[in-house]
Amino acid sequence: MSFEAKSLLRKFLIWKYKHISERQFIYILSVLVGMLAGVGTVVLKNLTHFIRSLLELNLFKNYQNTLYFIFPIIGLVLVFIIKQTWLKKHIGHGISTTLYGLSKLNGILPRYNIYAALITAPLTAGFGGSVGLQGPAVSVGSALGSNTAQLFHMNTKTRLLLIGCASAGAMASMFKAPIAAIVFAVEIFSLDIAFTSLVPLLLASVSAVITSYMFLGTDVLLHVIIKDSFNFNDIPIYILLGVVTAFTSVYFSKVFFGITNFFKQFESRAKRLLIGGLAIGTMLYFIPPLYGEGYGIMNNLLKGDHLSAINTTPFKNLDLSNIWIVIAMLLGITVFKAIAMTTTFGAGGVGGIFIPTLIMGSALGNAFAKIVNNIGLGFSVNEANFTLLGMTGLMAGVLHAPLTAIFLIAEITSGHELFVPLMIVAAISFAITKYYVSHSIYTMKLAERGELMTHDKDQNTLIALDIDKVIETNFVKLKPDMSLGYILNEAVAKSSRNHFPVVNDDNEFLGVIRLDDIRHMMFNADLYDKVSVTDIMHADAGIINYDDDTMNDIMEKFKSTGAWNLPVVKSGKYFGYISKSKLLTAYRRQLLKFTK
Repeated sequence: MSFEAKSLLRKFLIWKYKHISERQFIYILSVLVGMLAGVGTVVLKNLTHFIRSLLELNLFKNYQNTLYFIFPIIGLVLVFIIKQTWLKKHIGHGISTTLYGLSKLNGILPRYNIYAALITAPLTAGFGGSVGLQGPAVSVGSALGSNTAQLFHMNTKTRLLLIGCASAGAMASMFKAPIAAIVFAVEIFSLDIAFTSLVPLLLASVSAVITSYMFLGTDVLLHVIIKDSFNFNDIPIYILLGVVTAFTSVYFSKVFFGITNFFKQFESRAKRLLIGGLAIGTMLYFIPPLYGEGYGIMNNLLKGDHLSAINTTPFKNLDLSNIWIVIAMLLGITVFKAIAMTTTFGAGGVGGIFIPTLIMGSALGNAFAKIVNNIGLGFSVNEANFTLLGMTGLMAGVLHAPLTAIFLIAEITSGHELFVPLMIVAAISFAITKYYVSHSIYTMKLAERGELMTHDKDQNTLIALDIDKVIETNFVKLKPDMSLGYILNEAVAKSSRNHFPVVNDDNEFLGVIRLDDIRHMMFNADLYDKVSVTDIMHADAGIINYDDDTMNDIMEKFKSTGAWNLPVVKSGKYFGYISKSKLLTAYRRQLLKFTK
């Protein structure tokens, strides 16, 4: 920023301090952040659709299936080149990255997040990578919200709130569903539903939707009109669909983590690109509906046009008038969408999992309804409604977001006739999936590292604590062969501490000597040369592992050992000590930030 710009900003901040209250300014910023998130989402969508339209020229029509194999590989290669030669930074999954920024970075998200996903996600999805744009939209919006807050020197709590506003704005702009967007921000990002935070979320969502309407008009992603409302007699079918979507959600999660771990074993990004690119190209050649985001599948199924949803296949002898072949193909889309999406990520593509989850749910729900209608039960169900219910069940299970699933589908269908079925399917799917998969794809790795923000303020306080700020290193270290005389003259006399870590030549922690251990022999000069560190030292009550222990683990170790000081080992080497008093002081200060 130039000197003139900094001077102008300083004058504005002084004026703002005198004339605008903090709450009013937060409202203003929430509108600004919502608009920025809306613009970011619009740019993402338009870039992706522009690339897609270039690849749908009549010139390519006769080679469509072959190009379904080639185009995704081209997109992945372009993303690889951009990452290696320009960005030179890791681009994580949008929502997971934002969650990490909220929990461990105090909401300070890097500026490159604004443009990284804005460039790489359209290339991935536009060229046919089987991913969505919701995650990248949240990443772009969150980075815009964070950097806006930093620009105007807002405190940590406001910075976190504006990131939530930006996330809600991205969701609202993507689906034109402002109410669901607020629920999404609260449910996924664990924001407090206080009046002070609810109003900014409302303002951000509305401003994002208005921005989307300004650029995209009244067009919506999903086109559906509810024809059949809730039927009490269909409740057993809704329950069964909830169970089916639950186990499909478990399958989705297991596939995601399994394929992700498979690609992690290859250190070379080029090798990941080669293996993943060939795999995704092959899948798209044989199953064209997996190509790109896949909104066409959902909309065609909602219109009852399953032939257009299935699209052309290389198998010319398939009899698509046979409903069971159609059902098999829809189930194939359900099974392979998760594989294709995760393989795209493994190959280096950038995108989100939100929309692929909707695609899987729509195919599964429609196939489920077709099975019910064709096995001779004597009654039929509305296939469009069950397409929506399948989407709800997958969202509730895979994303662990049942409220978002219910409100999103209810809002985009412009009616609430399906509220009861939506709640039944979402509740069952979420409950069963939660039993088998404790955390969503967004949060699993964060939870394993103890970095996941929740609605529990105590837990959030522990997560937000920085271990480096409570570790003390000004202790005199002793070696095993040192004498008592050396301890007294070089350690006790020169240190204000009352305990001394013992380490070997490789700085590995061996034990500890406390002042009480030598107090009774301090004035017996005859022992100065006879007693060594090895004779006196003993094991400490417990050891904190810097690399593995979370703040919650550290608190538990203090509780279980009753110790007031515990040593810290980092990468197998002695690193310092943490005192209970300093840890509790830091905890109290952090807790004030969350309850202020």
